[in-house]
Amino acid sequence: MDPVLQAFQDQVLYLKHNLNAQAIGSLENELVSIRQDVDRLIRNMEQSIEESEAFIRHFRDGG
Repeated sequence: MDPVLQAFQDQVLYLKHNLNAQAIGSLENELVSIRQDVDRLIRNMEQSIEESEAFIRHFRDGG
């Protein structure tokens, strides 16, 4: 019985490692997506800041 249980435990350990590798791969893909979203958000914020500064300059200059 022990050899069978050992083989079963080896298979379970293999599956755990394989699933962990898949989960890590999935997280890496998610990280790329989050970075892209953050970069897009920063660009949008910078554009909004530029527009608001132009608006304020327009009224300061006698708009």
